[in-house]
Amino acid sequence: MKTVAYIRVSTKDQNLQRQLDEMKKFGIEDKYIYEDKTSGKDMDRIGYQYMKKSLESGDTLVIKSLDRLGRNQNDIKTEWQYFKDNKINVRVLDMPALNIDYSKGEAIEGLHSMISNIVFEVISWQAEEERTKIRQRQREGIESAKNLGKHLGRPQLNLNTITKYQRQVLENNYKEWKAKKITGVEFAELLELKKNSFYKIVKEYENTLN
Repeated sequence: MKTVAYIRVSTKDQNLQRQLDEMKKFGIEDKYIYEDKTSGKDMDRIGYQYMKKSLESGDTLVIKSLDRLGRNQNDIKTEWQYFKDNKINVRVLDMPALNIDYSKGEAIEGLHSMISNIVFEVISWQAEEERTKIRQRQREGIESAKNLGKHLGRPQLNLNTITKYQRQVLENNYKEWKAKKITGVEFAELLELKKNSFYKIVKEYENTLN
């Protein structure tokens, strides 16, 4: 029987170190710590699926909080039932009342089980509500940006947004290209531009020469 941990943050820019430190304090070896840097909107995550496949009856899964499993209440319920059905112990560090423990036979039933189920329903609901709020804030932010006329997505590529290096390459090689001493493909590669962007920027540059 082994003890494994699952840690997760929602984006690649976020840091897993705090959760990692908690798991190491718990005595879990690095090889048994599975991680993801992605949204909890569903369970189709590489680290999570590897962790789940590694679990056997009698093993223990440790998580920092219930929302590290996910943000969808139905998905969380399904996974929780999977752990119960397969007699996998679960330790929730931030909410011990949710712990599933088969180490001394069957998990505790009765009043403790009822309280645990109530707490689980509340916490899993809160996890999904938080995801709903995040999505709402994102929609409001996008709508606000549109109303202000802001461009969303990648910055538009044009003569004014290329780097100083690209501008220098353009100026140094433009006459060579016009004289057909280098091809358009070679010129675009020197500028590190795709075909459409290359011709667009060259045209803008030519307009400055007139």
